[in-house]
Amino acid sequence: MTRVRGLLCIVVLAWPLAAHPMTSGYPLQDAGTDVGNLASLQRGARNFVNYCLGCHSARYMRYSQVADDLALTETELRENLMFTGTRVFDAMLTSMPPEQARKWFGNTPPDLSLIARSRGVDYVYTFLKSFYADPSRPTGVNNALLANTVMPHVLAGLQGVQRPRYETTTGNDGKSHEHLVGLEARTAGDMSAAEFEGFVRDTVNFLEYVSEPAKAQRRSLGVWVILYLMMFVAFAYFLKKEYWKDVKS
Repeated sequence: MTRVRGLLCIVVLAWPLAAHPMTSGYPLQDAGTDVGNLASLQRGARNFVNYCLGCHSARYMRYSQVADDLALTETELRENLMFTGTRVFDAMLTSMPPEQARKWFGNTPPDLSLIARSRGVDYVYTFLKSFYADPSRPTGVNNALLANTVMPHVLAGLQGVQRPRYETTTGNDGKSHEHLVGLEARTAGDMSAAEFEGFVRDTVNFLEYVSEPAKAQRRSLGVWVILYLMMFVAFAYFLKKEYWKDVKS
């Protein structure tokens, strides 16, 4: 019995580590997303179809559901978001053939339907902001959070190009080692730093919505559930006092 309890304790303590994948040690930034912000979700949907859908699918999301949840008419949907589907109830699938993707990148770009849940919104937010110039890589860029990624910096025109900042430390072996400690701007993009942060936040917000479309509704409903429970507890307390007021101790 003692061994079983010990194993249960190990599982409970290890669960948070399993739920959040290990990174390179580069600090995550707070995404600050809000799936209840309809305007942000609409902008994020626009960003996704223009910059992500060319390589990545969101196969568990349909255009029709996006239109319903984001308060878009069918005309707005077709004119602004439908570039790969022909019917409103089609899934959001990339038009890139998997065989060509493996040939160009060495791997098929992953589906992004659940990326915000599997990696976390802070991870996705930091990843999109952490590309930097690296001439040794085939795409000319690397990523501080996911080293040696094969993904090109598709947002370079908006963010600009960053360069890495290293710190030299001496290890236990007496040798000097360089560690990536930050990134700094090298060339400017079309957006200011604040505008780009907002762009990425909206995009990640949309990915968070895609990973769990009912999240905003569940949160809104949860407030009413808590209020109901508080009222019920108060009612039960006063009812108990009424029943027991004549009972002699």
